[in-house]
Amino acid sequence: MRILIVEDDETLNRQLSDALSGAGYVVDCAFDGEEGHFLGDTEPYDLVVLDIGLPQMDGISVLERWRRQGRNMPVLILTARDRWSDKVAGIDAGADDYVAKPFHVEEVLARIRALIRRAAGHASSEIHCGPVRLDTRTARVTLDGTPLKLTSHEYRLLDYIMHHQREVVSRTELIEHLYDQDFDRDSNTIEVFVGRLRKKIGAELIETIRGQGYRMQDPGEKG
Repeated sequence: MRILIVEDDETLNRQLSDALSGAGYVVDCAFDGEEGHFLGDTEPYDLVVLDIGLPQMDGISVLERWRRQGRNMPVLILTARDRWSDKVAGIDAGADDYVAKPFHVEEVLARIRALIRRAAGHASSEIHCGPVRLDTRTARVTLDGTPLKLTSHEYRLLDYIMHHQREVVSRTELIEHLYDQDFDRDSNTIEVFVGRLRKKIGAELIETIRGQGYRMQDPGEKG
């Protein structure tokens, strides 16, 4: 999952980036409203963390422009604790949730997990497909109850296709959501990671759709 942080406080931006990266997310950062708007308008993010008080362009304006342009990714806004009007304005502009400063990073992570789950149509923090269980709270994956050891790239790939199971996901979509904007992207690496995952969870769970991409689905649900 790929997340954009738009926050002009460099220390807070770095803290959030480190926490999200440590939780298995791919993170891009922006430090003013114009840069944030540009990235959110041109790159496919699974979620945006957006501060309200930004230089160049305020967060409310950024969010309103995104929504007018049809950008529907979940947005979590950061507000000042005593500015209730910012919270109202943010929600009215199209925000999906908010956190007031100062906050605990664990709360931000929990809200992010919930927003991403809901956007993909999952109510529970645990997502399953056949014998595979993925706990989004702990980034823990099990196969028939046995813990699986995955590399960071394998986990990111599995996390994305499990959130979007039963959907056909193209290689391009996977590349755009698994790597940040500065990564040297190569579609061949996706095939490598899919091959490794199949060896670990079973080849029948990840289907290749010729000319389109991949689909993860419990074989028992087909037909």
